[in-house]
Amino acid sequence: MDTCTETTRYLVIQDHTSEYPEPITFEKGAPLSVGEKYEGPEGWDNWFFCESPGRKGGWVPAQIIERVEGDAGRAREDYTARELNVQQGDVLLGSRTLNGWVWCEQFGGSESGWVPLACLREASR
Repeated sequence: MDTCTETTRYLVIQDHTSEYPEPITFEKGAPLSVGEKYEGPEGWDNWFFCESPGRKGGWVPAQIIERVEGDAGRAREDYTARELNVQQGDVLLGSRTLNGWVWCEQFGGSESGWVPLACLREASR
């Protein structure tokens, strides 16, 4: 299964800095225009570039998109493509894994966002 709901403690083993300072964000039910599928060397499957009226475009996991017709879709849930900037040695709490990325919170901090799974290693408790 590609999604986890348990909280997992991770150690950052490689720095990650977001290349998208203004991530796409939308609410459940928002109309989406579904564009190209991500193709890259990282092996991140099932990400599509989407746009929503009045929002900047961004990458959205296929699990969030309800296809309506052609390239038209609708958001299955609230979503943000916000990435978390992390440095090697940081400790994070991950709550959801989708398509090679993990939604994480800083341990003891207030920041949260997506981090590539390849930058993380499960930490012992």
